[in-house]
Amino acid sequence: MSGFFTDDSTEALTPSMEGEMSVPTQETLQQAPEFGADETASSSKEAPAHPVNLVVIEPDDFARSRLITQLGADVSSFSQIEDLVPYLNGEPIVLVLGPSCAVDDSLGAIERVLQAHREIGSILVTEELTTNLLQQALRSGVKDVLAFPADDTQMREAIDRVAASLATTPSSPVGDDPLFEGDGELAQVITLFSTKGGSGKSVIASNLGVILAQRSEKPVVLIDADLQFGDIAVMLKLVPQHTIVDVVSSLDRLDVSLMQSLLVRHESSGLLVLPAPLEPAFADQVGAAELIQIVDVLRSFCSYVIIDTPAYFNDVVLGMIEVSDDVLLVAGMDIPSVKNLKIGLQTLRLLNTPVEKLRLILNRANSKVKLDVAEVERTLQVSADILIPSDIVVPQSVNRGVPVVHSAPRSGVAKSLQELASLFLPVVTSGRRKK
Repeated sequence: MSGFFTDDSTEALTPSMEGEMSVPTQETLQQAPEFGADETASSSKEAPAHPVNLVVIEPDDFARSRLITQLGADVSSFSQIEDLVPYLNGEPIVLVLGPSCAVDDSLGAIERVLQAHREIGSILVTEELTTNLLQQALRSGVKDVLAFPADDTQMREAIDRVAASLATTPSSPVGDDPLFEGDGELAQVITLFSTKGGSGKSVIASNLGVILAQRSEKPVVLIDADLQFGDIAVMLKLVPQHTIVDVVSSLDRLDVSLMQSLLVRHESSGLLVLPAPLEPAFADQVGAAELIQIVDVLRSFCSYVIIDTPAYFNDVVLGMIEVSDDVLLVAGMDIPSVKNLKIGLQTLRLLNTPVEKLRLILNRANSKVKLDVAEVERTLQVSADILIPSDIVVPQSVNRGVPVVHSAPRSGVAKSLQELASLFLPVVTSGRRKK
């Protein structure tokens, strides 16, 4: 495992003449090499399975020294997390947070740093492990919580788990690309909604976004508004550096340039994605008003804004339906799906949602379940705009992280999805979207 700053840490742990244990300070790190430098350390401790930089954060000298001694390998330390920030350069880091960090002020500072730096994972060790503290730590972005002093095996396994979650190459942010300028024409907003989970809504949303991105001259953005359990990033095999939470935290200064820097690109199609939060606890930070403000900024430079939503009504979903130009209602060919969608349609009518913006998508429409499409349409009193067949290529594409329109372009599913995209943007043979 490579050292984080310097190999002087082991010398700093030698007891002084006064009998006190000294620890590395920020001053000893001023002449430090860059992260990942090839350094050696004399330690009998077993190194974590995944090479990663280790940093201890703990203001108490004795507790900090004890953690450094236990970790054994090349370890750097700081009294508070703010002191670490100037040294960050994008390399993966596992923070071991000492017992003194288990207070509201420290957890708040830690949360801000973790949200801004996705290459950092953290473990909290605490003298008193309570349910309330565990909830606070997880909401702050901490990956694991251990009792202090932690067993060597537990500590090593926790570090390995966190390091493994960081051992992926981040997807390309849009901030490195030329700025997309608006032309005064606002984007069309398309929201996908279903009243039952497992209907295939997210698969349809991601593939629709990919197709429109390939056809459109202007950018197309897909928002994952399933704020607790969004799957868009997984379905497109993206490792986002930023999520919708980062956008919400920057709303007071949000403009087109900043918005674009927080999006992630799906390389093979050019689709831009605003992913859902990484942890369900962050969902409370995003409300309908904030999401509407985000959509307004996106509409100023995009051609289409596609919104994937959770399978239930809440303020965010109702807000997105209200601002959308089109709402795609997705249902499967089973009685619970049809029953739930009928109730959902009644709810939308009570909310005075214009009928002309609603479109019905029947998924797995060729399933041999003794349920006829015409019967479903009569029950819902709505005609289906698109019928998508059932095919094994869909779960195969999801597991591979490749859109089905790319992995199986000649399949019936892909052709139906192309037909769906043509409702909004017909195929143009003479032009391709600029990437």
